[in-house]
Amino acid sequence: MFTALDHIAIVVPDTEAALETWRDRLGFAVLYSEDVNGGAVRLTHLDLGNTHLQLVQPLTPDHPLHAWLARHGPGLHHLCLRVDNVAAAMADLPAQGIPTAPAMHQGTQGKRALFLDPSATQGVQVEITGA
Repeated sequence: MFTALDHIAIVVPDTEAALETWRDRLGFAVLYSEDVNGGAVRLTHLDLGNTHLQLVQPLTPDHPLHAWLARHGPGLHHLCLRVDNVAAAMADLPAQGIPTAPAMHQGTQGKRALFLDPSATQGVQVEITGA
């Protein structure tokens, strides 16, 4: 079902400040940046060679990631696995004992995405994405 590691996501309060570290100091090239979910979140992808690093910045004042940042500070939020078909995975995973979020959301570049219930992944936040 899973075909690859799509990206590793870090939540940041300020994309430009984060780019000073990841792009300018560590040398990872920016592939693209886009605002998704009605402008609620900015997703910026950097090339790590074999996968992407995704910087996730909440843009709206009431976005739940602000509370996450207040509790944890900037840092690792989730890893994302690629699948061929997100809807099929959403239907199949619960039968394998892996519950998912009740609804898909918009990922990068028009892809659909879905979070798995962290209780099924030993507390690790896992997203899946694909067509």
